[in-house]
Amino acid sequence: MTSPDPIRWGILATGGIARTFAADLALLPDTELLAVGSRAQGTADAFGDEFGVPRRYGSYAKLVADPDVDAVYVSTPHPGHHDAALLAIEAGKAVLVEKPFTMDGAEARAVVGAARARGVLCVEAMWTRFLPHVARIREILAAGTLGEVVYVTADHGQWFAEDPAFRLFAPALGGGALLDLGIYPVSFAHFVLGVPATVTAVSRPAFTGVDATTSMIFTYDTGAHAVLATSLAAASDNPAAIYGTEARLEIDGWFYIPTSFRVIARDGTELERFDGTGPGRGMQFEAADVNRCLRAGLTESPLLPLDETVAIMDTLDEVRRQIGLDYRALLDAH
Repeated sequence: MTSPDPIRWGILATGGIARTFAADLALLPDTELLAVGSRAQGTADAFGDEFGVPRRYGSYAKLVADPDVDAVYVSTPHPGHHDAALLAIEAGKAVLVEKPFTMDGAEARAVVGAARARGVLCVEAMWTRFLPHVARIREILAAGTLGEVVYVTADHGQWFAEDPAFRLFAPALGGGALLDLGIYPVSFAHFVLGVPATVTAVSRPAFTGVDATTSMIFTYDTGAHAVLATSLAAASDNPAAIYGTEARLEIDGWFYIPTSFRVIARDGTELERFDGTGPGRGMQFEAADVNRCLRAGLTESPLLPLDETVAIMDTLDEVRRQIGLDYRALLDAH
């Protein structure tokens, strides 16, 4: 991958998130959307027509078998991530797997183990980690500008009409607030503070049994806390902040999309204002990171290492255990 030729992408599955990714991919100069794969030829053709994709495949297996595809973006519903990622890895393709990486820690370890055994690049598509404002926050944390981090707050709440067929309410699709929405504040807490020493979680279920509203408190060996919440029953302004002994960092608007933030000293002085907004939804930055890793011959991203992805899934598993969110039990009950 050291040639100047564009990195050639294939998109596996054709849902809403795949459409956003395809639109953002077009913003990258060294990138070509070469192929799309779907479970049906008709949907692959429709997607290809919309985004000008030259190669359209009516199966995932045919997509990953294309010898000219360098990287595969997996955008199936949550329960399909594990099998689709393994399919791409077995074909020797670099793979960017939409969040949540898998349904649980065991599946995450299986995918990571396969990628490492095959020696291919594998990255979790937690797109927030790759955004410009998060890159700057990483620098601020490393510089110690905030002092010792005392606590972190983050929440992600959206309102959805109750519909048992909608994926967020459907147990068969890994529904609920936690895996789809709550993963953002959980991943943000991991980004700032690392793996929690303790996890405490409470929840209220939706009418289908998946979690509707879940609140979490994480503690850390440093003494820091993270206070997190997620809901599919109420719309939030989706804030996040990092509070340190010397200063606080407040992210404006929805913290997980391209946005701005302010750093405010303990005495109220504004130390920095950063604007990370720009064209597109922001998914081009995760694709650009995969491109860079491929050209550098890396098998995982330094911005979101695979061990951290697995640790995040383990944290989500512990939250699910505490709130009693058991997808198999819900499916068996129906």
